Amino acid sequence: MNIEAVIEFVKAQLQNEKTGHDFYHGQRVAHLALKMYLADHPEASETSRISTIIQCAGYLHDTIDEKVCADPEGVLAKIKVLLAEVGFEDLEIQDIIFTMTHMSFSKNIEHHYQLPMSGQYVQDADRIESLGAIGIARAFTYGGKHGNLIYDPTIKPAELVSHDQYREHEETTINHFYEKLFKLEKLMNTAGGKKEAHERTEYMKEFVAKFLAEWNV
Repeated sequence: MNIEAVIEFVKAQLQNEKTGHDFYHGQRVAHLALKMYLADHPEASETSRISTIIQCAGYLHDTIDEKVCADPEGVLAKIKVLLAEVGFEDLEIQDIIFTMTHMSFSKNIEHHYQLPMSGQYVQDADRIESLGAIGIARAFTYGGKHGNLIYDPTIKPAELVSHDQYREHEETTINHFYEKLFKLEKLMNTAGGKKEAHERTEYMKEFVAKFLAEWNV
């Protein structure tokens, strides 16, 4: 199955995205999700239908994200048509769409959604993209774009309890590490995801510790 049409669609949708949710993020999620799936399932093929489902969901996941898309429902309708055109069956399309619409961190604060196996690898890969060196860079890029302070010791990290509170509360980029990023390791679904998340989280904790030491010079 040729997914070049899907890749070109994602490039067009995210060409002006500057908060770390761009095409290259989607590409890394697709590649990492597939890499972890194949590592956990040595008998699987890179060209199998589930491998292709994983790649497409990885590429597409942020094209309907409320943070970067003004019309998620309109884009979603186009995606359903596109997936059918490239050869996916109805149930496969449903898996991809369910993953895309239920995988985000904010959607799972109040209720945990059980994703299909393909979606679990995509969700893990997306969350791993928030960790490590890439995660640090993306966190400060997103925070700067949205006018967040780097750090303010008088603003304490919040306990996240709902989608709306997560989106609207006062935060700093350093607080974001405590409110969300350091917690992602425990939310991984897959064996490969847990291993990669642990390594990247340890790196990130070292960075924050060094940052605070320099802040408090």
